[in-house]
Amino acid sequence: MKKTLSSWFLLLLLIPNACETTDPASLPRSPVLGTPSSLLASQSRSSGTALQVLAPASLTTASHPLQIDAMRAREYPGSDIVIEATLDPGANYSRYYVSYLSDGLKIYALMTVPTGEKPPTGWPVVIFNHGYIPPNVYRTTERYIAYVDQLASSGYIVFKSDYRGHDRSEGAAGGVYTQPNYSIDVLNAVASVKRHPDADPNRIGMWGHSMGGYITLRSMVVAADIKAGVIWAGVVARYPDLYTRWNAGARSTTPSPGSWVYSLQQTYGSVETNPDFWRSISANGYVQDLNGPIQLHHGTADHDVPWEFSEMLYNELLGANKVAEFYMYDGDNHNISNNFSLAMQRTVEFFDRYLKNRLS
Repeated sequence: MKKTLSSWFLLLLLIPNACETTDPASLPRSPVLGTPSSLLASQSRSSGTALQVLAPASLTTASHPLQIDAMRAREYPGSDIVIEATLDPGANYSRYYVSYLSDGLKIYALMTVPTGEKPPTGWPVVIFNHGYIPPNVYRTTERYIAYVDQLASSGYIVFKSDYRGHDRSEGAAGGVYTQPNYSIDVLNAVASVKRHPDADPNRIGMWGHSMGGYITLRSMVVAADIKAGVIWAGVVARYPDLYTRWNAGARSTTPSPGSWVYSLQQTYGSVETNPDFWRSISANGYVQDLNGPIQLHHGTADHDVPWEFSEMLYNELLGANKVAEFYMYDGDNHNISNNFSLAMQRTVEFFDRYLKNRLS
């Protein structure tokens, strides 16, 4: 039995073959039906839908853009959304290849919009943050197809950003753990979607997988607009744990030149010599500021990201008296392939409970 938690522990171990195995990446690419390049600016909402960025926790000037206070100190104006191409629709939703602006860069995205009668306040939204895929091989219409379909067919606008340097997006890819660029692109996506005439700006949630989970957690402690988050197999540990517990068996105690840890240590010192800096770049230290609940999923046989990362975040959320759910899937992998249907069912139910059915 699944329970919603705010102060006590939930841990479900599931039989690996309880649901059919799903391989979302293997599904076919959807064809492009047209390229109208129509700007939605003429029907966009007013500037009153600007992103609600949380106040920096410290009055001192942040020294690195990755610091949460530095991310809170900047602006995320977003832009109007441009339809670059109309794609083959889903059963009950339209699909578009769109673009928006982030840091002056043209960022592309996949966007779905339900085709039913729009609610009076607009459709609820899920910002979809994909995990690491080599930027030079990433194609937005070929990845996470089944995931997007489940959310889109459940009555949500889904917006999946192709972070800078991915597919056709402008800018340079890389540096996700040393620079906030992908998180900046996602926060500008939130600001852009809030302008869309079909979206409810007060019902925006976020979903993230792996690296996308890292982006989701960071985004949620920066912007109060994100009312619920779901993270699958997320890179959601504090920075010191990312170094000491992520692929720790293959790592020496001294970071190698060129690694993200080495780069940060050269400038800011080690965890032992400058613990305040390492705390300041970890989103986990700011979970008390979250404006919505978080649901976590992780397979115990995940060889890419340790399931303990999700467990640690879960305990931190409970310690901050936040509403949280945590599901573990015994023997399942990084994509939760064996339990995909069950995990996605729980994901949709969570968004329905805390996003779709919340009062705007």
